[in-house]
Amino acid sequence: MEVTRTPRTPLRELGLWAPPVVLMGVIFFLSAQPDLSSGLGAWDLILRKAAHMTEYGLLVLLWWRALRERVPARLAVGLGVAIAIAYSGTDEYHQTFIHGRHGTPVDVAIDSVGMAAVALLLLRRER
Repeated sequence: MEVTRTPRTPLRELGLWAPPVVLMGVIFFLSAQPDLSSGLGAWDLILRKAAHMTEYGLLVLLWWRALRERVPARLAVGLGVAIAIAYSGTDEYHQTFIHGRHGTPVDVAIDSVGMAAVALLLLRRER
């Protein structure tokens, strides 16, 4: 599959690469908060886990968008997932240093559900 080449301008490059990096910064900032509980009990847990799946699915989408300019789109999906999984793991490790938070491989698995959903949609799109 041929990679579509578009003119690379600094503004275009910034528009491609900044969004996933900014989202990673937002995730890091939120992970550094000691307590994000809303006080909604079980709903709090469900909504936070849904937010995790959504933000990591979005991260895959943003990395795919940036990477497909340089590599075939299907490879860009795989690389986007790999980056997001690695970041999810480091995010969970980061949380082990934050008072009131804990990092767990279960959360990486939950994040991966969102990643997989977006990856499947992108791969289906590429067919």
